[in-house]
Amino acid sequence: MRAIIAAAGTAGHINPGLSIANKIKEEEPDSKILFIGTQRGLEKDLVPRAGYQLKTIDAYGLSLKRPDRLLKTLKGFKEAKEIIQNFKPDVVIGTGGYICGAVITEANKFNIPTVLHESNAFPGKAVKMLSKKTDKILVGFEEAKNRLKEASNVVVTGNPTKMKDLNLNKEMKEKIIKAIGLVPEKPILLVFGGSQGAKAINDAILKIVKAKANQDYQMIWAPGPVQYSVIETELKNCNMDITNIKNIKVFPYIYNMEEIMNIADLLICRSGAMTTNEVSIVGKPAIFVPLPGVSQNHQEYNARVLEKIGAAKIILNKDLETIDLNKFIEDLIYNPKLLNQMGEKAKSISNKNAIDKIYQEIKKLILQKYE
Repeated sequence: MRAIIAAAGTAGHINPGLSIANKIKEEEPDSKILFIGTQRGLEKDLVPRAGYQLKTIDAYGLSLKRPDRLLKTLKGFKEAKEIIQNFKPDVVIGTGGYICGAVITEANKFNIPTVLHESNAFPGKAVKMLSKKTDKILVGFEEAKNRLKEASNVVVTGNPTKMKDLNLNKEMKEKIIKAIGLVPEKPILLVFGGSQGAKAINDAILKIVKAKANQDYQMIWAPGPVQYSVIETELKNCNMDITNIKNIKVFPYIYNMEEIMNIADLLICRSGAMTTNEVSIVGKPAIFVPLPGVSQNHQEYNARVLEKIGAAKIILNKDLETIDLNKFIEDLIYNPKLLNQMGEKAKSISNKNAIDKIYQEIKKLILQKYE
């Protein structure tokens, strides 16, 4: 298979593209895969790091208020056309960002099969705009399909991820907990905000840490590499050593997230599509703090999917300053029966075979198009 994957901007757009690329290579090792992105997003780091070639074009939202960006985007269409002509793909796949507009549109002109994958419960502008031009739209949530009523080519596949439910027994779990420097007897709260961190969450957690309020529960906290040093200074001003706090382990970033998520009893995090998907696969209760101001408020929509079935609680970003977060945590983390019920409900909507379904839909489309 020769495939072009258009993905740009955030890890939430790029990682699904990489998962699809890896699956294609796993099934068809001789496949040729080319990514198209921009010079601005994380694709510049993540795609080459994963071993794939990246071509870049200009791509922005279509707005008359920024004629300079509009002209660059129009140039991007020509650049996409040239890349497609030279590479001659069997299929073009878009996994998010404005980059999809140019690449999918130009692929259509050559009658090349096109696929869009939408990770969020609320489809983004690019997907809505391209819904009638795309041969097949694959979505991570049933709710997304319901919001694309004009499109007749929507298939619910789930979102691709490397995260797994490790089904740890007591001994395995205790070994991981002790290796971190915590104890198995107390429940564990996992707090993270992605590679960039989440300032509002970090500020709220910092208050708990300074007050030494978590005497009966433990915490694994990843504030993000950028904010880690800020928090380290804040704690130092209170005569606290970030590397030696009772019941708390603070890391700039968690690289073994699969293990850590599997040993945690409760999570506090943002609610990007990939995070909510991983929470459901591992079957963990969560307190979601949706990132405000993102396109279509999609993080809140993602979180509401799990809240609606009783698998998660939601605290809006603006409420973190006024809510008693420690009490909110304690009401959940000291109730193992409730945590177990929430975790089981989260797992009930998980889609562990998403990547297999996505690959099958891509293959089916290619066969239909060229038979």
